[in-house]
Amino acid sequence: MADLVYRKVMHDLKQKIVNNKFPNKRLPDERSLSEEYNVSRSSIKRALKLLADDGIIFKKRGSGTFINPLYMKNQTIFHYEGSNLGITDSLKSQGKTPKIKLLDFKVIPASKEIQQDLFLSEGDFVYEIQRLRLFDDKPFMIETGYIPIKIAPELSKQIVSGSIFNYVEDKINKRVTQSFLSILASPSNEQDQKLLHLKPNEPVGLMEGIFFLDDGTPFEVSNMRLHYQYLRYNTFVMLNDD
Repeated sequence: MADLVYRKVMHDLKQKIVNNKFPNKRLPDERSLSEEYNVSRSSIKRALKLLADDGIIFKKRGSGTFINPLYMKNQTIFHYEGSNLGITDSLKSQGKTPKIKLLDFKVIPASKEIQQDLFLSEGDFVYEIQRLRLFDDKPFMIETGYIPIKIAPELSKQIVSGSIFNYVEDKINKRVTQSFLSILASPSNEQDQKLLHLKPNEPVGLMEGIFFLDDGTPFEVSNMRLHYQYLRYNTFVMLNDD
C-alpha cells in the first residue's frame, strides 16, 4: 500500500508539471505537499526522489525544488511513467499522440544469446514482440523485444499493443527501473525503409538494451530502430569540484 501511495503522488505531480500547473517552475515544499496529498513526508520524499532520478526536477540547496527546464524543453518520445523506463502511449509530443501497431507476437525458444542476456536456461521460452511506434500516423520506431514467459505468463496481443511496462507495474506489481543501452547509428535496411519511410541512403538510429526489474531480474532484451530525425540522447553529467 505504501508503494502505491508514493507512486500515485509521483504520477500526479508529473502530470501537473506536464500541464504547467507550476508556472514559477518551483514545487511546494515537502510539508505543503504532505498536507495537500494527505500522506506522510516519507511518501513525498520517495515521490520527489523518483522525479529527480528521472531528471524532471532538481533541488537547489536553500531555495527549494524546481522543474528541470531541459525536461520541459526536450520532452521526447522517451517518457518515463513512474519508475518504469518504457515509452508509453500517454505522452503527447508537440500535440501528437504516440500509437502502437503490433507487427508480430509469438512464442519462441530462447536462443543462446537471449539465454545469456536474460539469465535463462536451455529449454526456456520467450515472447518475441515486434511493434511499430507512430506519432499519429507517422512511424518513428521499429521495436523488437524478447520477454521470458515465466516472468509475464499472461501477456496477450491486447496487452502488448499498449504499454507493457505499465502492465507489469499495475498487474504484476513489478517495476522496470534500470536498463543498459547501447546507442549507435546504422545504414537503414529494406524493412526500415518500408516501415519508417526512409530513403535507401538515409540511416537509422539503433538502441539495443536490456531492461531490469527493481529486484535486478532481467526483464527484456530490446532492439529499437529509430527514424534518424527522432534520435536524441539526453543525460546528466556530474562534475567534480576538483
